[in-house]
Amino acid sequence: MRDLPTVVARMWGRELVSRRGPRRGLTLQQITDAAIAIADAEGLAGVRMSSVAAGLGVSTMALYGYVTSKDDLLTAMVDAAAPEPPEQGDLSWRGYLSAWTRANRDFLASRPWLLQVAPLTPPVGPCTLRWLDRSLTALTGTGLTAAEAVNITATLSAYAVSAATLATAMSGTVDEAGGEGLDGYTAMLTRLVDADGYPGLTAALESGAFGVAPEWVEDADFAFGLTLLLDGIEALVARRKEG
Repeated sequence: MRDLPTVVARMWGRELVSRRGPRRGLTLQQITDAAIAIADAEGLAGVRMSSVAAGLGVSTMALYGYVTSKDDLLTAMVDAAAPEPPEQGDLSWRGYLSAWTRANRDFLASRPWLLQVAPLTPPVGPCTLRWLDRSLTALTGTGLTAAEAVNITATLSAYAVSAATLATAMSGTVDEAGGEGLDGYTAMLTRLVDADGYPGLTAALESGAFGVAPEWVEDADFAFGLTLLLDGIEALVARRKEG
């Protein structure tokens, strides 16, 4: 059996500790906490092995005793930055997956740098694997296969990433008139497209389909898309029961 990757073993507390050599003075949590603080303040571009080491008051080489590369550091950061998944309690599978997807979207949007890393990093840490586990557990008893449950979880996770990415992008859109967010984006599109070249988009703009919800966390567009996905899952569950 292959050994676990070093950083994964450390994330799970399964690293074999050598009795030889000097005793280590740092922990993986201290390193990830320092890296996350930099990412929150400066974005992912500010996270370098040297900047993390400087924040901890150690040499850059000292970090390599805990994370063997920046990729390892990013893997540990993704798990450390994720909150605990919501508990299902008395919620139905549909109610829970709705809450699960919203919570997923919200914590990604709260730390935009995660959007550059999390979608490219398969869940391997204790916390990110709990997110996967809770979604699969909620679908237990629905009649769906394990493979279908995994695909559903991947689809909902991708939707959360997409929604968080769009919300982050919209918050930085500014038009010449000073309009920000979706208002600015809509104003810019109105100036760019016409009915001859973009008939469908023009009709949508004229109908006000790109309106702004008062609170994006309760965004009607997000709820609409999530409802479509959950309706599709519910239809699949019904087909499995009929079959």
